[in-house]
Amino acid sequence: MHHRTVEELMTRDVVRAQRDLPFKEIAKLLAENDLTAVPVVDDLGRPMGVVSEADLLRKCTDRPDPSGRTPIPHLEAWERAKAEGARAEELMSAPAVCARPEWSAVEAARLMEVHHVKRLPVVDEADRLLGIVSRGDLLRTFLRRDDAIREEITGDLLHSTMGLTPTEVTVEVREGQVTLGGSVEYRSLIPIIERLCRSVDGVVSVSAHIAYGTDDTRP
Repeated sequence: MHHRTVEELMTRDVVRAQRDLPFKEIAKLLAENDLTAVPVVDDLGRPMGVVSEADLLRKCTDRPDPSGRTPIPHLEAWERAKAEGARAEELMSAPAVCARPEWSAVEAARLMEVHHVKRLPVVDEADRLLGIVSRGDLLRTFLRRDDAIREEITGDLLHSTMGLTPTEVTVEVREGQVTLGGSVEYRSLIPIIERLCRSVDGVVSVSAHIAYGTDDTRP
């Protein structure tokens, strides 16, 4: 079974900001490349953090509203320091949360969820920037064709791994939703089959309607 890796999904040509890049140059970099954030790198090309539109907008929220309609929001000390920053290393969110190229899409997605980030710089063993992977990149795994998903389940999982034939367990895939039918000898095999199917790239859901001959889950 082949899982698409971060290296296969990431963008390699990464727009980046040097640590001493001025505020206005960062804004220009984002606008010219139609980006919402860029990694900030040191002199060796290692990610130090990520500077985003939200980081730059703190410069605006820290100033009085000329109309007087909105109050100045309360900023923590670290937020005020960033609002007063003038260079990328002062404005960025740090440290950079990074991924490795050999990771699966699942590993990268879980890291994004834990740290509440939308993108991950991808680094090599020396922590040098190789690329960047976004939420949109990870979602590309769900664009996989139904027939490719079905072929992997029936061939790699059920036949090669479980030793089952298409006549024993049937597989239907529609819009990434997998429906399993047929019959197996032991009841304990059913949750194993379901779990393996869910791990296939592009699978949205798994519904199992598999009969069994012997209930080996009882004491």
